[in-house]
Amino acid sequence: MTATPARPRPVALLLPGQGAQHARMAHGLYRTVPAFTDALDEVLDLLGPDGAAVRTDWLAEQPAVPLDDVRRAQPLLFAIDYALARTLHAWGVRPAAILGHSVGEAVGAVLAGVLPLADAVRLLAERIGAIADAPPGGMLAVAATAEAVIPYLTEQVVIGAINGPQQLLLAGPDPDLAVAEAELIASGITCMRARATSGFHSPSLRPACRRTLAGYDGVELRSPRTPLVSGYTAGELSAGNAVDPGFWAMQPAEPVLFGPALDALLARGPHLLVEAGPGQGLSALARRHPEVGGGRSAVVPLLGSRPRTPADDLQNLLRAARAIEAEGHAVSPYHLAPA
Repeated sequence: MTATPARPRPVALLLPGQGAQHARMAHGLYRTVPAFTDALDEVLDLLGPDGAAVRTDWLAEQPAVPLDDVRRAQPLLFAIDYALARTLHAWGVRPAAILGHSVGEAVGAVLAGVLPLADAVRLLAERIGAIADAPPGGMLAVAATAEAVIPYLTEQVVIGAINGPQQLLLAGPDPDLAVAEAELIASGITCMRARATSGFHSPSLRPACRRTLAGYDGVELRSPRTPLVSGYTAGELSAGNAVDPGFWAMQPAEPVLFGPALDALLARGPHLLVEAGPGQGLSALARRHPEVGGGRSAVVPLLGSRPRTPADDLQNLLRAARAIEAEGHAVSPYHLAPA
C-alpha cells in the first residue's frame, strides 16, 4: 500500500477547453451528484432558453445541434468544468492554483474570483453568438515542433496552441486550414482535425472578439484570490491583465500556451494536478511533463477518457476522490444522491 505523504502536494486544477467535448460527457453525474447537478444547472439556467436547449441536446441520444458546434461545445465545457470544480469544493478540496485551457481559463476566472459567475455566463453567451457568425474553420492537431510548421503558416493559418514540445494545434478558417492540412500530410507530418468548427485562437476570430468588448462595460473585474496561471501569458495572471477587458475579450483569437504555462505552474513546486473537465486530454499532456514523469508531481483526472456507461462517470469520480484522499487531503462526504 502506498504511504500517505507527510505533506500532501497542493492541488492545482486543470480545466480543459475546446476539443475536450464528446458525446455523453459527464452524463452519469447529472442528478446523481447534487453538487455537480446544482452547479451545472446554475450555469445553464443563467443562459435562459438557450441553456435549456443546450441541456436537452447534451442529454439526447441524437442532439438537434451537434456537440462540436460552438453553440453547444462552449457552454457545455464551461458548465461541466465549473460543476466539477464546485464538486471538489463541496468535498472540501481547495486548489492552490488554477490552469485552464481555452474556455477553461474563463471558468478559472470565476473560480479565482476575477468576475462573478452571472457576468461570466452572460459574456460567454455574447462570445458564442459572435463566434457563431465568424467564418467557419477549425483546428488541426500536429505532431511537430513550432519551427517545423513555419513553412505551412500563413496570415490566416497560425499556431493556435502550444500544448507540448511537439504537440501543436494549428488554427484558421477554411479553406485555408484545409490547404495547410493537405500540405502537412504530403510532407509526412502527422496531423488530424481537432473537434472544432471555428478557427479558435486564430486571426479569423478577431473581429468577432472585438464585438464583445462592449459587454464588459460595468463588469467589476478583480485580481484573483487564487493564483491563476494563464494559458495566454504562460505565467501567473497579473493584476493588470485580470482587470483588463481586452485581455479577456480577445482570448478566443489569441494562441494558447498551455505547455509553457504548465512549465510555469510546476516550476512553483510539486503539485497534485486534478483535471476537472471532460476526458483526460490535459492529464495526458501533463503526464509527459518531466516533473510528473519523475514523480515530483502527479495527475488525477476526475473523469474517464470516454465513458462506456453512465455508471463509469461516477466510478471514475469516486476513484479520483480516493486518490486525492490518498495524497493526504481531507475529502468530506461525496454528496451523492441515494441510490
